[in-house]
Amino acid sequence: MTTYLLEMNDISKSFPGVRVLDQVTFNLTGGEVHALMGENGAGKSTLMKILGGIHRRDGGTVILKGTPCEIASPSMAQSLGIAMIHQELNLIPHLTVMENIFLGREFTYGRSGMINWGKMRQESVRFLSQLGLSIDPGIVAGELSVGQQQMIEIAKALSMNAEILVLDEPTAALTDREIEALFTVIESLKANGVGMIYISHRMEEIFRICDRVTVMRDGHTVGTDRVADTNIDKLVKMMVGREIKDRFPKIDVSVGDPKLEVQGLSLPGKLHDISFAVRSGEIVGIAGLMGAGRTELAKALFGVTPVRQGEIRVNGRPVAIRKPVDAIRAGIALVTEDRKDEGLLLNLSVKDNISLPNLKDVSSFGFVSRSKETGISERLISQLLIKTPNGEQKVGSLSGGNQQKVVIGKWLETNPQVFILDEPTRGVDIGAKKEIYDLMNQLVSRGVAILMISSELPEVLGMSDRILVMHEGRIAGEFARGEATQENIMHCATGGGKHHANGSESGR
Repeated sequence: MTTYLLEMNDISKSFPGVRVLDQVTFNLTGGEVHALMGENGAGKSTLMKILGGIHRRDGGTVILKGTPCEIASPSMAQSLGIAMIHQELNLIPHLTVMENIFLGREFTYGRSGMINWGKMRQESVRFLSQLGLSIDPGIVAGELSVGQQQMIEIAKALSMNAEILVLDEPTAALTDREIEALFTVIESLKANGVGMIYISHRMEEIFRICDRVTVMRDGHTVGTDRVADTNIDKLVKMMVGREIKDRFPKIDVSVGDPKLEVQGLSLPGKLHDISFAVRSGEIVGIAGLMGAGRTELAKALFGVTPVRQGEIRVNGRPVAIRKPVDAIRAGIALVTEDRKDEGLLLNLSVKDNISLPNLKDVSSFGFVSRSKETGISERLISQLLIKTPNGEQKVGSLSGGNQQKVVIGKWLETNPQVFILDEPTRGVDIGAKKEIYDLMNQLVSRGVAILMISSELPEVLGMSDRILVMHEGRIAGEFARGEATQENIMHCATGGGKHHANGSESGR
């Protein structure tokens, strides 16, 4: 008989008007990594928030090491040996790294209440070094990159000596080197008997580090299987209730004249002499390691970070882009890497978010037409299959995949000539990914030019007509669709040399 570290039996949870969990069952043994998978909105996060003491369940039982328990608060969950690494960062940006790691658990000199900063620094260095990090514990957390902040969250969880560790999309913002360091730590924790619940939409990670997988759909448990006994096609069918035969449904489109031309674009310390073109009906992927300058390029093209050196042409005409409104007028749209902070106003409705870039189309003489707003939002909700009760729903309450559809939808209405997609499927389930890829196909079929930035090499390889590789703020190489592989892209991304579409290669 299997002895479980954690059992969650027949867990149910409802919010006003919505049943989110319906008799969900999940269990975890010590020393295993158990994947929890499902589309956005399947109920995974709600189930974990019940385990973490954030939500109270309506029904069912939670059993820890054979003993039923009530987890009434996050602090109680921590005292029971449960640590959570949330997809959304929970660091306090104005505090130092070590203050964040030991927040509420500071080392003190006896009962004096005086903080032992030396001990905190020493212990912080110990946990950071486990992750291969040499970050100064005294640096302010807000000064770190998103990937580094995610690693600080992981170090914080390690410092709790948890018996159960929940990792929700832990690699979404990490570099390849940081991911490898995390996987090494996971193997070490497994050897020490820690049970881990791993939530990710990256199939390759599931098959690499997980022992079992449980799939949820629409608030129900669909099934549990050993990872060694399943495959991608089976998991996808369990998640979405249907087969998705082609993960990357790229279509062939006749490529036309250049829609976007960039010549000699530079930004001190970030971008150096960037030149390329994207043609009508073409998807050009941009690959590279974190910090290579991909997002900086996207923001420069959209006027978020104006550049003074170089030329941008749209449809053959030079355009001066000093701020985002200039880019919008020129026919450029940008889906940002961080949808929550840069792409959406979470406290506003779906309808309001869709209307923001399109105010001239829904207003007259300075007054917004609510009927026009409603008409546009209802059409896009239907077209993009956005799961929401109506357009009045706050966008912050939607799942990640549906939020991403809102971000894309608000730009569709501007009828862009050039669509820049920065990590368009980050944190999005496989069903919603397929819908986004289908939408990309529709856009290029209409002659739109797409510039797609992605950290997922299978996505870049699967959806691009050409691939540009960035390294240290430069275009380090270019690959035609037929010749690109993960190996030669990574070789180029790490500074291994320039490779051009004609097959020539030269050192940097």
